[in-house]
Amino acid sequence: MKKLFKVIGALLLIGAIALTVVYFTSNESLPKGEQGPKADALATKMLKALNYEAYKNTRFIEWSFRGKHFYKWDKKEDIVEVSWDVNKITLYTKEPEKSIVLVDGEKVGNKEILQKAIDYFNNDSFWLIAPYKVFESGIERRIVIHEGKEALLITYTSGGSTPGDSYLWLLNDKGMPVSYKMWVSIIPTGGMEATWNDWITTESGAILPTKHEMPVGILDMGDVKAYN
Repeated sequence: MKKLFKVIGALLLIGAIALTVVYFTSNESLPKGEQGPKADALATKMLKALNYEAYKNTRFIEWSFRGKHFYKWDKKEDIVEVSWDVNKITLYTKEPEKSIVLVDGEKVGNKEILQKAIDYFNNDSFWLIAPYKVFESGIERRIVIHEGKEALLITYTSGGSTPGDSYLWLLNDKGMPVSYKMWVSIIPTGGMEATWNDWITTESGAILPTKHEMPVGILDMGDVKAYN
C-alpha cells in the first residue's frame, strides 16, 4: 500500500511540474492596443464580412453546446428555450423573473437551476455569436498589431457572467475571424487560442460557427440553424 501511495504521489508531482512548465512557457500577457476610430473601423469590417444585417434580422437560432446543452432562441421576443438533462427552462433574457423552470416536466421555483440556465446561455451563446456583439454596451475595442497584422482586442467591462474578460480577434484579409486569443477568468493561461473558421451560411443568411478547435479539444456547436 505504501508503495502505491508513493507511485501516486510521484505521478501527481510529475503532473504538477508539467502543468507549471506549460503555464510559464505558453502564458502570454494581455497585449496593449489603441482605442478610437481605427479600432471601430476594424470591428465594422468584421461585421460586414459576417453579414451582420442578416444576423440582426434573424429571428430564430438553434444550436447545442458539446452535445449537453440545447437551445432554441427567439431573438425578437428575447426568449430562449434552454434544456439539459431533465431540465427545461423558458428563459426570458430581459426579464428573467418571468422565466419558467421545468424539472422532469413539472414546474418548480428553483432559482439555482434558473441561474444555471442564465450562465449556460451567456457562455454557450457567446461561442456562437461573439463577433456580432462588438458594438454592444460595456465593451472596449482596441486595435493591436499581432504578427505584423491588425487584430481587434475586445474587453468586456460589464455584463454577462464574467466581466473583465478580453479576446484578441485574428482576422483574414477580408475581415473574417479565423481565431481569437483569450484572457479570461476561467482559464489560467493567458493567450489560449480557439479557432473561428468552421463557418456556415444559414437559411437566414447569418454566418455562424459549427465548432471551435482548442489546445484542450474540439468544442462542437451541434446542428446550427438560423431562420425567420
